[in-house]
Amino acid sequence: MSRSARIRLFWAAAVVFAVAYTLACTGLPHFGTSVHPYATRAVAASLRQRTANVVSSVNFDQRALDTLGEESILFASVLGTLVLLRRARDERIGPPRAGRVLPSTRLLGLVMVPVTLLTGVYIVAHGQLSPGGGFQGGVVLATGLHMAYVAADYRVLKRIRPLAVLDLADALGAGAFAALGLAGLIAGGAYLQNVLPLGTFGQLSSGGLVPLLNAAVGVEVGSGVVVLLASFLDQAVEVRPAQNPDSGGGT
Repeated sequence: MSRSARIRLFWAAAVVFAVAYTLACTGLPHFGTSVHPYATRAVAASLRQRTANVVSSVNFDQRALDTLGEESILFASVLGTLVLLRRARDERIGPPRAGRVLPSTRLLGLVMVPVTLLTGVYIVAHGQLSPGGGFQGGVVLATGLHMAYVAADYRVLKRIRPLAVLDLADALGAGAFAALGLAGLIAGGAYLQNVLPLGTFGQLSSGGLVPLLNAAVGVEVGSGVVVLLASFLDQAVEVRPAQNPDSGGGT
């Protein structure tokens, strides 16, 4: 396809998108009014499905298919980063240099790493009950792990960061979300339909399929963010340009 044809195709698609987006926006309720049909229905559906956190009900029940797309985008981003940042033939791995950290920073990191990890687990586990969930808790878990890099150095982070396990967990988390959607088809409903027992409102077991989907997202997001940051940190700390054997330089 020629450059002029690509430009014409772009402008044709842009016009169609602009018209559709404008028409969609004009049908929305005005800001500041008391009429919000979607919000009213979302809260009612959340209570009916015994999910105390309405946001989690929307993400993992009422529009779980959209959340599957969002999770897939993150998984594809991590996979693309791994491919783009893989070590090239003209690069080599060098030993990371030790960093100097203040004793107070090291002590604070030692205390905060387990606290942050525990907080992340709590946020993921209680996603259907209180603010938070798999996306937020997964980021907190990844942040807690990388506090070892801030409070110590890269070598400590590498020792406590099982990348092979996290690579597998990232894929399993993304796959589990898609596989859990089959429960609705097996029960004779729709894909990702919440067909599991709803439990008691306000309990960890409430919400039916919501806590399971939420946990799958927590595993995928936490593992994916760690793997993503590992690719950038490896490039910044360990990867070196390969020495030219004809230049007479040392290794």
